[in-house]
Amino acid sequence: MGTYKVCVATGNFLLAGTFSSISITLVGTHEESDKKPLDNWGKGFIPGAVEEFQLCCQHWLGDIVLVRLHKEPYSFYPTDNWYCSFVEVISPHGQRYRFPCYQWIDGYRTLELREGKGQTICNDADSPLLLEQRQAELKHRHECYGWKEFAPGLPRCLDVDNISELDCNSMYSFTKSTNFLLRGASAQVELWLKGFLSCTNSWAKLADINKVFCFNKTPITEYVRAHWREDKFFGSQFLNGVHPMVIRRCTELPYNFPVTPAMVASSLGESTSLQDELEKGNIFLADYKILEGVPANTINGYQQYIAAPLCLLHLQPSGELIPVAIQLSQCPGPNSPIFLPSDSEWDWILAKTWVRYAEFLVHEAISHLLLTHLINEAFTLATLRQLPMCHPLFKLLLPHTRYTLHINILARTLLLGRGGNIERGMGSGIEGTKVLMAKGMSCLTYTSLCFPDDIQERGVDCIPRYYYRDDGLKIWLAIESFVSGIVRHYYRSDAHVLADCELQAWADEIFREGFLGNEESGFPSSLQSILELIKYLTMWIYCCSARHAALNNGQYELGAWMPNFPGSMRNPPPQAKGTTSLESYLDTIPEVNSTSFTIYSLWVICSKPGDSRSLGMYPDEHFVEEEPKWLITAFQGRLAQISWEIQERNKSLPIPYHYLDPHQIENSTSI
Repeated sequence: MGTYKVCVATGNFLLAGTFSSISITLVGTHEESDKKPLDNWGKGFIPGAVEEFQLCCQHWLGDIVLVRLHKEPYSFYPTDNWYCSFVEVISPHGQRYRFPCYQWIDGYRTLELREGKGQTICNDADSPLLLEQRQAELKHRHECYGWKEFAPGLPRCLDVDNISELDCNSMYSFTKSTNFLLRGASAQVELWLKGFLSCTNSWAKLADINKVFCFNKTPITEYVRAHWREDKFFGSQFLNGVHPMVIRRCTELPYNFPVTPAMVASSLGESTSLQDELEKGNIFLADYKILEGVPANTINGYQQYIAAPLCLLHLQPSGELIPVAIQLSQCPGPNSPIFLPSDSEWDWILAKTWVRYAEFLVHEAISHLLLTHLINEAFTLATLRQLPMCHPLFKLLLPHTRYTLHINILARTLLLGRGGNIERGMGSGIEGTKVLMAKGMSCLTYTSLCFPDDIQERGVDCIPRYYYRDDGLKIWLAIESFVSGIVRHYYRSDAHVLADCELQAWADEIFREGFLGNEESGFPSSLQSILELIKYLTMWIYCCSARHAALNNGQYELGAWMPNFPGSMRNPPPQAKGTTSLESYLDTIPEVNSTSFTIYSLWVICSKPGDSRSLGMYPDEHFVEEEPKWLITAFQGRLAQISWEIQERNKSLPIPYHYLDPHQIENSTSI
């Protein structure tokens, strides 16, 4: 006979407590206890409480490997949810066992928790009890998280239609939901009161665009407004803007972009030539061929237009990247002139605006929505469906799934649904956006999502002042070092990786459901070695955190001045030079209401609605062993050093690049 001490922690936030009756069963290697009510004769399980209970057992239970939490009705109190952080058990002999939970227990049910040490299925091979527990947990998750097709050619997604159907453990917290809704509602009210959302006229003058959210200016929005016409600023955005992952080093001009040496001679300078600069590696290309054939939207009853431009850029001796030639279609000819900096002011501005519009479409549909949100949802679902809580990779990856399902359901209903802001303000509309995403999916490669490989493959490893690259590589290496430590702690050899059937099922499901079984993409359907596993995990953690931050966090700052990042174009691309004026320019860029819908969307998704966790911040202690805890501390220290380096560098920049500051990167794709 002996007394077990049990500590139960309730989450320290609003509505985390419960009025339900809570009981516990301790399951040991020798036998299990009777079901014991947890009652201290007072109001228990309030937010932030860590309560201690005494359980008397007639026999020694052995090592405690499981606890069962039973949540049942109490008196007349209505059904509620309870957020349990952890359970800790101290045996009569002083052994301490910790059982991480960090989840909601909804309604009335029993939840089994494993002792916190990370265990692959191979570690449980000799325990039928623990194998059964793993299988039961995954069976329940399969019932909660199913797959469905959202649109042909896109990654499959969670099989729910609206937020109310979502499991409570995947939903925004009360704080985050409230802040998100209030911020969005207040911004919309502001625009309605100003009359912007109902005005279908063209802008009377460019300066009037500044009246949209005029109270939400930042130093960067003001810098963009002042410098958006400049070629140097235009070129700098390919390196450090909101979509700094498009340009490629060009060693030979495309056959369909017949730029002649004479066209660009004045831009390159007297002491060199186009061929010389191509050979030196100083010419770069932004090619938007993927936009060819994408159907355009109708806004306010008027047809919108989409072009597939090519833009040639030159890296000057000063280290600045400037545009030297723009063609607004993939088919050269008399009706598709090559625009040059020497053309008339508004011809050149309009040509650059078409490129910025192409940037908007590719950024929003492919790089942002598809390659962060939708791909990360596939990883999230596979993680929830194939890895039990005790699996070390579940412990590693769970913080990087936080709120992803919730924000993606909102995106599908509020942005991609009928009457949403994509339909109201984006030139591709709903159907065109789906077509564009499917095209992006068909040509997606593993290399493009592995940051160092992508930098190398695009030939931009040596271009100066490429802060997105410099910061991204530091963060990739920090994540890789952290992941390597975790993986090598739990997997001692390649054979251990191969033998983990849960891990292999996880990789296979991501390949089939997320990457649609496309073998040509280079994405693995199984993981054969420790090195393969480290790279794959690093890729995903980077994509759902740093890559998303780089693509998301600057959208409002760089897009609030609409001509720098227009969401639609109302006239077709010019077929001749000398036809553009300020008046025709104003009649081509988005009108007042579609501008406002787009800027409103950018404002909401770039705002921080609270309850966010920066990269490397893991307040929920899923790992209980000392080695993983030390690795987390080292990871946080490296990220803090990177943050300091970025902040010091930014002090000398006219426009700071802070989107990859680790303090501004969230662990997960949650907004």
